[in-house]
Amino acid sequence: MKKIILLLIALGTFGQLSAQKTKNIIIVTLDGFRWQELYRGADSALINSKFTKDKNEMTKKFWTADAVARRKLLLPFFWGTIAEKGQLYGNRDLGNKTEVANPYNFSYPGYNEIFTGFPDVKMNFNDPIPNPNINILEYLNKQKGFENRVAAFTSWHIFPAILNEKRSGLLINSGYADFKDPKANDRFKYLNEIQHKVPELLGSDIRLDFLTYEFGKAYLKQYKPRVLYMSFAETDDLAHEGNYQFYLKSANKEDGFLSELWQYLQTDPQYKDKTTLIVTCDHGRGEVPSEKWIDHGTGTPSSKQTWVAVIGPDTPPTGIIKTQTTTYNKQLAQTIANLLGFDFKASAGHEVCDAIESIKGK
Repeated sequence: MKKIILLLIALGTFGQLSAQKTKNIIIVTLDGFRWQELYRGADSALINSKFTKDKNEMTKKFWTADAVARRKLLLPFFWGTIAEKGQLYGNRDLGNKTEVANPYNFSYPGYNEIFTGFPDVKMNFNDPIPNPNINILEYLNKQKGFENRVAAFTSWHIFPAILNEKRSGLLINSGYADFKDPKANDRFKYLNEIQHKVPELLGSDIRLDFLTYEFGKAYLKQYKPRVLYMSFAETDDLAHEGNYQFYLKSANKEDGFLSELWQYLQTDPQYKDKTTLIVTCDHGRGEVPSEKWIDHGTGTPSSKQTWVAVIGPDTPPTGIIKTQTTTYNKQLAQTIANLLGFDFKASAGHEVCDAIESIKGK
């Protein structure tokens, strides 16, 4: 009888694994991008405020009275593809909430939460201090079939510390660092050269997002990673500057990056129908009409409000999630692991929050 039970367990496990369609994961973050613009589109109060220089241009490009049409003007890929074939969490207008669980509502604690699966109260800084917590990317990088097939390309130069590059052994290309590999093709040589010729509009350490995207896309095409992370910074930096016009333009541009990326994934045999795309943010921002929309942190409680978008072969195409529930960014690490057939256990002993079960479906 014992042998029969063990056989049934083994067969059940095999059945689960064989049903697993996701073989690759792409994770993209839009730093500090608000749920309000995601679900409501451009905000007329901000368009018609001191935070928008060319009000006529923004009104013509992104405004219409219909909120459903308006959000699609701003983010056509989110609303033309993800909403139709994937899932969107965090629409507070419908009572569905997504939040950070950490108490700080800014970047390093937010990214720690996303990738380690728990909100560490000790992570209360944005300094390049190596993160002691094991993250899901380094965990996956040690699993059979994923070794040296996990990479991160980020605009913000602090990510080698957040993901603890030295300990994790991950390939992390951040800020204006060149991509160095003797096997790299000419596309990388061109990008290495051109990134030092563009204006440093966000500071000397924060790379323009189009460059981060081009590096990530080039890596995807040449090296075929199983897991790829791309982090964009412009939405946060431009909001801090009080530049709503370029905040909107940047979000619209990054939506275009996602569209191009998804189209490529559907043409490559390794990725087509085998890849899940997860898009989220590390924190939210203040609400309008308060000028706090440019800020986030403990003094801006609404900046704990985030969102998640997912599309992939294991995710039911339910569109906007309307249930009166709250999901947390800390659930994403285990969600990523589960989609790939793993149970993320951090060897350092810290907790890992349960996955968002509805993303994977039953």
